[in-house]
Amino acid sequence: MKVTESTSNYDNLEQMGISELLQNINAEDYKVPIAVKEVIPAISALVGQIVPRMERGGRLVYIGAGTSGRLGVLDASECPPTYGVPHDWVLGLIAGGDSAIRKAVENAEDDAEQAWKDILAYGFNQDDTVIGIAASGSTPYVIGGVNSAKANGLLTGCITCNPQSLLASSVDFAIEVVVGPEFVTGSTRMKAGTAQKLVLNMISTTVMIKLGRVKGNKMVDMQLSNAKLVQRGTKMIMEATGLDEKTAHELLLSEGSVRKATEYYYQNKA
Repeated sequence: MKVTESTSNYDNLEQMGISELLQNINAEDYKVPIAVKEVIPAISALVGQIVPRMERGGRLVYIGAGTSGRLGVLDASECPPTYGVPHDWVLGLIAGGDSAIRKAVENAEDDAEQAWKDILAYGFNQDDTVIGIAASGSTPYVIGGVNSAKANGLLTGCITCNPQSLLASSVDFAIEVVVGPEFVTGSTRMKAGTAQKLVLNMISTTVMIKLGRVKGNKMVDMQLSNAKLVQRGTKMIMEATGLDEKTAHELLLSEGSVRKATEYYYQNKA
């Protein structure tokens, strides 16, 4: 029996009141960051390999099915607006294709050959990294994908929530976040999904920082895609340069990013 499929620590859920349900779910959620903390050395080892590869032009590719696939797509899709990187730096591929983000595609996760085909659609180079995401650690789409990636010389890693899984044994760097039974038995969109999201946050954020996409603690390369972000960028420039709001705002819009605006200011300050 996989840990992720083991029986919940709670029973007769339908007889619980709303407050009791929420408190018990929250009590289970508390266990997730503790489990993540235990695997920081494994996360660190993987990130330490990803960074130099991306510095040489490699990409980071997530593959997954269902909730795991959606979390990979989410993390990948947030990198360009957050860090101003090209859309192909971090890719999220889900079994069944993009339509599976909103609606499950029947049997897509059982195709062990499709993930590599999905990767090939974007091309690949020897500095790419493929991270398989699967709470169960047994999804054929994911296992087949990392096996093919590894056979072609790519770095491979995984995020799973079961110990000693086939997925973990298939990759170079395994991250096994064992969060225990779900509140609703087998509902891995809960604790397992939360654990995967936390680990993905840690991987992509740390990689982007080490690639120079953060200055101090600021997202200096973020895309100015809405009024809120323009306002945020204006404030960053004001703090960095001492300029008034109007001037900082105009400089941001003319230069296109916080980084370029502050660099322009200090280059022309004299």
